[in-house]
Amino acid sequence: MDNNKLVISPRKYKGETSVVSARLPVEMVKALDQIAENTGRNRNEIITLCLEFAVDNLTIETA
Repeated sequence: MDNNKLVISPRKYKGETSVVSARLPVEMVKALDQIAENTGRNRNEIITLCLEFAVDNLTIETA
């Protein structure tokens, strides 16, 4: 895996949205909340940024 880093800047995400529900481990939610607190963003923005990064850097292995 590349050593790519997700850098979070103090910008707000803008655009159309949909509501999606997901169950996450408690420790992951705590980590997301800490990142949100440290960056001045809300949890939703952090999750959105992480998912955008993952999708942009995803490699699908074929069998």
